[in-house]
Amino acid sequence: MRQTLAQPTAGFLNTDWNPRDIPNGTATRNVVLRTADGAATGGSLYTPAGGSRTVVCVMHPREFMACHYLIPDIVGAGCAAWSQSPRSVGNDLRLEHEFALHDVAAGLAFLRAQGFERIVLLGNSGGAGLYAFYVQQSSLPGSERIARTPGGRPTQLAELDMPTVDGLVFVGPHPGQGALLMNCIDPSVSDEGDALSVDASLDPLNPDNGYCGREGTRYAPAFIERYRAAQRARVERIDALARELIAARMAARKRIKDMGDAASAMDRRMAAHTPIINVWRTDADLRCFDLSLDPSERRFGSLWGSDPFASNYGAVGFARQCTPESWLSTWSGLSSNATLEKTAAALVQPTLVVEYTGDQACFPGDVRRIVEAIASSDKQHLRVRGDHHGRALSSGEEPGRLAAGRHLADWLRQTFPR
Repeated sequence: MRQTLAQPTAGFLNTDWNPRDIPNGTATRNVVLRTADGAATGGSLYTPAGGSRTVVCVMHPREFMACHYLIPDIVGAGCAAWSQSPRSVGNDLRLEHEFALHDVAAGLAFLRAQGFERIVLLGNSGGAGLYAFYVQQSSLPGSERIARTPGGRPTQLAELDMPTVDGLVFVGPHPGQGALLMNCIDPSVSDEGDALSVDASLDPLNPDNGYCGREGTRYAPAFIERYRAAQRARVERIDALARELIAARMAARKRIKDMGDAASAMDRRMAAHTPIINVWRTDADLRCFDLSLDPSERRFGSLWGSDPFASNYGAVGFARQCTPESWLSTWSGLSSNATLEKTAAALVQPTLVVEYTGDQACFPGDVRRIVEAIASSDKQHLRVRGDHHGRALSSGEEPGRLAAGRHLADWLRQTFPR
């Protein structure tokens, strides 16, 4: 395994907007697809002039990726780029990763039908967990694939045509959405029904526990240990609530099936109802405030902002609203199947991992463990200056996404020559 720190190039302005076009002669095609389980998905195919035998796929389980910043680099390297939209763009309220695999499979089946001989999956951020999960399940015989979601729904994966892939790229990968949330959920919530309830002894923003703003926050090892245990306990409690809600609905459905027309109106309501779980205060990873923990070039604060009170207590955040099924499948660090801890051992394809050194969601220790767990004997780990979105860390330097794109293009040319 090779590990390299990619240096920035001086002379570039630190801007959040770095527009680039695809290379001249690129053919663009928008495609609408239907998955094996009947959902709608689709994507955009960018083919370089002269065609290509290799296609690089970009997808996130809940984000729109048609304008992903690495597409020009992929096409410039002589590969086609496929940017796929999931069935739940912009809204993970009902996102279950097992069903998202149907979306991936529909896209890859389309690409195989177009004659592409080699498929590379590029997972950026949460896309890493989705694609790693897909590779793990596609490598298994149908009878050995996951039969039911963590919430109990039949996955239909046993019969699903899941084309295999030839390479993997992870850019700014976190260890899975559930594993991510396990580290940033606030364990000081003492009442799930009250967003403002606080157990002061676990409050990460309590000066008595070590909080001192952006300059001096330091948490003692004993507090960190209690905090991590309490985070796990809170996830366990929400898991139990989710399973109780599902069990109540399924019991009502059974009563309706057994009693027919004699079933009560309440049972009919409960059988049809999908409850929504509000998960408050999910932006409290201690590493975002105490920069001495797993140190890197990141700034104080999180992906959601530099004011931890606003980001942790506000309306926007990871897993803010979930169905019981989506919580268990996607956001539970205990129940979700889509974590690199569970899937990395199945990744044997040539793999490139690009880590941004100022990332506020994918920390160095997490990325190192991901790389170590990947089973491939052909894996490369690059470290590039930039934040989670590949933006520059300081004024006057090149955005990290441009350096990442060059390294991606080099890796594609070397690993999958035309």
